[in-house]
Amino acid sequence: MDGLIRAAAQALASGDPLGALGRVALREDAPALALRGIALAQLGDVERARVLVRRAARAFGARNPVARARCVVAEAEIALAARDLGWPTAPLDAARATLARHGDARNAAYAAYLAGRRLVLIGRLEQAEQILAQLDPASFPAALRAIHELTLAGIALRRVQAGAARNALARAARAAAQAGIPALQAEVRQAHDQLEAPAAHLDMDGQRRELRLAQVEALLASDLLVIDACRYAVHGAGAAVSLASRPLLFTLAQALGQAWPGDAPRAALIALAFRTRHPDETHRARLRVEIGRLRAALGPLAGIRATRQGFALVPPPDRAVAVLAPPVRDRHAAVLALLADGQAWSSSALALATGACQRQVQRALEALAASGRAQSFGQGRARRWITPPLPGFTTTLLLPVPLPNA
Repeated sequence: MDGLIRAAAQALASGDPLGALGRVALREDAPALALRGIALAQLGDVERARVLVRRAARAFGARNPVARARCVVAEAEIALAARDLGWPTAPLDAARATLARHGDARNAAYAAYLAGRRLVLIGRLEQAEQILAQLDPASFPAALRAIHELTLAGIALRRVQAGAARNALARAARAAAQAGIPALQAEVRQAHDQLEAPAAHLDMDGQRRELRLAQVEALLASDLLVIDACRYAVHGAGAAVSLASRPLLFTLAQALGQAWPGDAPRAALIALAFRTRHPDETHRARLRVEIGRLRAALGPLAGIRATRQGFALVPPPDRAVAVLAPPVRDRHAAVLALLADGQAWSSSALALATGACQRQVQRALEALAASGRAQSFGQGRARRWITPPLPGFTTTLLLPVPLPNA
């Protein structure tokens, strides 16, 4: 490795992409192409960066498997930054194995972290934890230790574990400060701001108040019966029943929770569940069927009692009912939550992260663009969507993860 390449690599490692470009901008050899691509990615020009990294991989060829594997890792990092979550993971896994086989433990670990952070973004937390469990951050440089802790914090945030997230972010801040990379320090600060921002609204006893993540965690661990409109679930007695795949049942559960300790009129439930202003006997019959299904789904968590006017939720004795609502009421809240991280997302990545079909996500994006809350740039497969970060808005509870059934 010549002096200019070594100096450019050191500049990139310290978070100075302009310094790296100043050393290799006019060179066309494989190492220079790779470093130029990484530098452009750090500056936000991900499309040109991707082209340069692929050219570098071809130039290295099969005779230099380690350098080629590093290029694959760099391309995966660019894909993650561009929120191209559909990028195939098999090349990254093969590159990681190649790097580990040739003794490049640092870049092999970085490849693992890229895979783990992608899994966190799409809500596959157990798989991400399995990857992290294979790594020992104590032996890594400070920058990698910060990334390890950021990934742990992301998992804890998704699982509403405020204490674990705060501890991981404290360790990440120390490691990022030791690394001296401004972009990494900014990412830690952004994650900490999310932890401290309002995470949900609590509707209880006719009053509404904001809750932070630690308060949400305490609420879910309490004896209350919690109708969780952030994750479409019902919590109580240490158990959770997910209704994410049964939106009609959750709509009924939420309406009953908001009416507690009173009852919800049949006409109001029919209007919410079936979206009709002129109910007839068929709607009333359908309502009885759906209430029966909800009663069976809730099981021991709560009962439902028929009244003269409608239906009432019946929690276990000496337990109250609380309704947890997202901090932003919007039918496209999940898409907004992902866009609020300040990154540019493709519609396919948004569909993968939310679990919705791509056409549904595209309609949501078009609606958000029409109302001025999102904008796009690029054409075709290169089209990306962004929105300004929402002040005082944490996205954690809008990104659902699977919940255990009672």
